[in-house]
Amino acid sequence: MADALLAGATGLVGQALAQGWAGPGTLHLLVRRPVPVPSPACRVQVVDFNALPALPPARCAFCCLGTTIKVAGSQAAFRAVDFNAVLAFARAAQAAGVQRLAVVSALGANEQSRNFYSRVKGEAEAALISLGFESLVIARPSLLTGDRVALGQPERRGELIGQAVSQRLGRLIPAAWRPIEGAVVARALVRALAEGRPGTHIVKSAELQQLGR
Repeated sequence: MADALLAGATGLVGQALAQGWAGPGTLHLLVRRPVPVPSPACRVQVVDFNALPALPPARCAFCCLGTTIKVAGSQAAFRAVDFNAVLAFARAAQAAGVQRLAVVSALGANEQSRNFYSRVKGEAEAALISLGFESLVIARPSLLTGDRVALGQPERRGELIGQAVSQRLGRLIPAAWRPIEGAVVARALVRALAEGRPGTHIVKSAELQQLGR
């Protein structure tokens, strides 16, 4: 069982992870619509995250699903992706034999937060922890940067502002808050999951910067 699963292969982190996949095994990309196969080491499977089929047997899984309330159109639609789909994928992956899971959450995730976005992210983290994976890596990146236009996604105003500020201030911004490239997060996820440390590990943005170099 050397294969791996990836949900969310069309975003900044997921696409970088798929393009850089070097094995071992095949990386199965679970997507909501057909996409080009990024490399010979990948296989694409179109799925409905509201009714996931049995997934291919795998040793580990990566969850890079995520949207924004603006893109989703409502709080309910946002929660359907960032909580429901994330949890559904984790459960399906576990049923496929996965014991190591890495998931992209967000800076400030907290199930007690008054902020809806942060609260949903925190609730998703808590739900994933309760599933009892042998090794669970939760990444909490700061503002993600990358070329969304090339991915066919709308540019996000906050990310554009963050990139502009980062370019001007550079290292003056603490690593914990500094914008981080999606490709850096992708490399960090792969390396952290390869270590296979037992238990739950929350990897904050500063550590992601180091791990994903």
